[in-house]
Amino acid sequence: MKIGVISDTHGHVDLTQAAVRMLQSLDVEVVLHCGDIGGPDVVRQFHHWPTHFVAGNCDYDLDALGAAVRAENQHWHDQFGELTIDGLKIALLHSHDRKAFRKACRSGDYDLVCYGHTHIAAVEESDSTLVLNPGAVYRANPHSVAIVETAPLAATVIPL
Repeated sequence: MKIGVISDTHGHVDLTQAAVRMLQSLDVEVVLHCGDIGGPDVVRQFHHWPTHFVAGNCDYDLDALGAAVRAENQHWHDQFGELTIDGLKIALLHSHDRKAFRKACRSGDYDLVCYGHTHIAAVEESDSTLVLNPGAVYRANPHSVAIVETAPLAATVIPL
């Protein structure tokens, strides 16, 4: 199974649409958004798949943003998401709360930790946990998303 991972769209619909087209071309089945969404217009771009969203430090009205996500029949996890996809235990967060980020990476509770905030793509391992930052759709060079293959577990950053 392929999971698309995206972060830091910051309300930029045109750049988000380019990222969505890339994810479509890669045949992802579900998408994880690691925060700094930027508003309902971005949320609406993900109607092609089940999408899980968490808030970032630049997402201010979390009640309204959560309502927008739910209105699109998508999944809102507020600041921290815990989910299981294709048998993988996944933590989803923005990582501006460094303590929560370190805890998720070091706990051994997750097969995969997906995060944003830094606008820098990274694929690392922390013991038995794959730690992934897909980079950013806005304010990054290059703009990027990531793909996670669930079996065997592997992640690839894809420049836009």
